Amino acid sequence: MTQELTETILRVVERAPQWIRRDLDSKDAVARIRAEETLAAMIADALDQNADAKV
Repeated sequence: MTQELTETILRVVERAPQWIRRDLDSKDAVARIRAEETLAAMIADALDQNADAKV
């Protein structure tokens, strides 16, 4: 992974709301999946914005 990509992902994870952090560790599969999908969407959006900024 490039340093820039790593930093972008780290910024997203640092900003993740508390409910995502809690639900990622949940035993409830539905809550965990929702948190995983939300975090993935946040990371994808940040990467997309980063790519747009380079253009």
